[in-house]
Amino acid sequence: MKIFITFLLLLGLVHADDEFKDIKDGYFKSYDYEQMQRYDEAIKVLAPLYKKYPNGYTLNLRYGWLFYLNKNYNNSIKYYKKAALVNGYALDPKLGLIRVYLDTYSYHKAETTAYELLKVDYYNYYANLYAIKALIAQKKYDIANKIISKMLALYPTDIAYLEQLAIVYKLTSNKYLQKLYEDILILDPNNVLVRTNLK
Repeated sequence: MKIFITFLLLLGLVHADDEFKDIKDGYFKSYDYEQMQRYDEAIKVLAPLYKKYPNGYTLNLRYGWLFYLNKNYNNSIKYYKKAALVNGYALDPKLGLIRVYLDTYSYHKAETTAYELLKVDYYNYYANLYAIKALIAQKKYDIANKIISKMLALYPTDIAYLEQLAIVYKLTSNKYLQKLYEDILILDPNNVLVRTNLK
């Protein structure tokens, strides 16, 4: 009897090892295709896993990302939303959704989703950055400026936030724009935004 139980346990372990290998292989192949920018293939190699685990958080999140990279925005939204349902506490799916909304010029949706995320994590780096981009696109410069100030208080030398400030300054003809450009160049001498706008 002991031998039989041990045999069954070994079968279970072997099955678990095979399952782990299948999952690992699928993900690794998907990563390789992504590196080659072959997004269709990166999605296809995960299809057998998705059939087995349609409610898997990481699978839905990965599908959301890959469809986003492939510019298939409707599917990207679908899988990001599913990932958010699977794990209601996770922030990644909402960040993914905001990226999609920004790329599809759905600025109000991007702003709303960013605010939902910021209710949970007020100082979230990317949620604040994406909210600013959505606000600038909607010409809500005063609100964008308040968020920029909040984040620059925490990250005073952060180039991404300084660039957003420069964009707001340029769009509102702020007299300190040239000085800000110079300050950015001290931190990032080859900054593309400044180099293309500096007079």
